[in-house]
Amino acid sequence: MGVSDLRDLQAGWRLSGEPKVTIAAENVRLRYTVSRSSGGAWWRRGGKRSVTGPVLRGITMAAREGEMVGIVGLNGSGKSSLLRVLAGLQPATAGTVVASAQPQLLGVSAALVPELSGEENIWLGTLAMGMNPEDAYFAKERIELLAGIGDAIKQPMKTYSSGMGARLRFAISAAADPEILMIDEALSTGDASFAERAKEAMQGLITRAGTVFLVSHAAKTIEDMCTRAIWLDAGTLIADGPADEVANMYRYYAHSIALGKEEAAKNALLSATASHPPSISQ
Repeated sequence: MGVSDLRDLQAGWRLSGEPKVTIAAENVRLRYTVSRSSGGAWWRRGGKRSVTGPVLRGITMAAREGEMVGIVGLNGSGKSSLLRVLAGLQPATAGTVVASAQPQLLGVSAALVPELSGEENIWLGTLAMGMNPEDAYFAKERIELLAGIGDAIKQPMKTYSSGMGARLRFAISAAADPEILMIDEALSTGDASFAERAKEAMQGLITRAGTVFLVSHAAKTIEDMCTRAIWLDAGTLIADGPADEVANMYRYYAHSIALGKEEAAKNALLSATASHPPSISQ
């Protein structure tokens, strides 16, 4: 799938009255190769062997303007890897991804400095995302309000709990107004008021003609925050459909896995694939 194919998809959806496609992937595959030291004399001579494993197995999907897409799955299912490939941060082994704008992955952490205060990190984070100083200045107040960490905003980030840090990183990223925003962390910090503010912020992004992806292993997060959900399992796209339906099927599957009910889990996968098959025209 190339740029012309994305234009064709966009043209088709415009004719049907649907919003434009903002990002599309076709048959995306990803394999990681890891070098492992081998035992015995061969290892002592400096020999290494490479172990290669599939991470994504032929993912085909598309998202449209105004969609809030959840990506759900067990740990190690390929959720974060898919997000990195869609964002252009990880080259796919095979397949193609095209987008109408550069996706922004929530990940300003690289620009943030633990020894600096939250206020100072807001400045660093907004500038790192490409804001000019004037826009960064005016964004500061709404970032602080969304993060909701009170006077801690004046303290070094290294003193924050993981939840406080996650809130501040999300608030900074949400201020950028990207066309495509990708969030690779659950927003369930135990603070109901923040979860509601975060939901409102993402709805604001969608209203401003955005597409939002949210990765989580928690079905409730996807139900509460998203309109559509994609379920990955072992790198395979199992189901793609309304968030509440897909999340409910995934919840039953995850519960079955936790209880060691392998047959029930297997049947849940088969049922989900049959009832909500992946489709480029979702």
